[in-house]
Amino acid sequence: MPLEKILHVEDDESIRVIVEMALVDISGYHLVSCEGGHESISQLAHFTPDLILLDAMMPGMDGLQTLIEIRKQAHCLNIPVVFMTARIQQSEKQEYLDAGAVAVIEKPFDAMSLGDRLESIYHADLTSPDITHPE
Repeated sequence: MPLEKILHVEDDESIRVIVEMALVDISGYHLVSCEGGHESISQLAHFTPDLILLDAMMPGMDGLQTLIEIRKQAHCLNIPVVFMTARIQQSEKQEYLDAGAVAVIEKPFDAMSLGDRLESIYHADLTSPDITHPE
């Protein structure tokens, strides 16, 4: 199953522009960009991405709160979520992983390799055993 559709949630417009260039212009993905958690929840009503790239620190609804709301939607339970943050202390990174993220990317990031990095994360998640939903 190829990675084709990405939902990007980021309050900083300049980062949204860079991510759009990296993922659409360079890597050829279909990208829906949102400036916050509430907007991303409404987008998920009619757009089901293969992967969600989620900023950790946003006003109103932060990344962890957004992830909790995303997981309340049945069609979003198994969509891999990758956090992107400038706050990358190990305890915070672990908090994101414990909340259900499959990876954490540190800002600043390399725009030229972002698509390849997400592709690798996506395929690693597809092949890993699902430890969050044991049978």
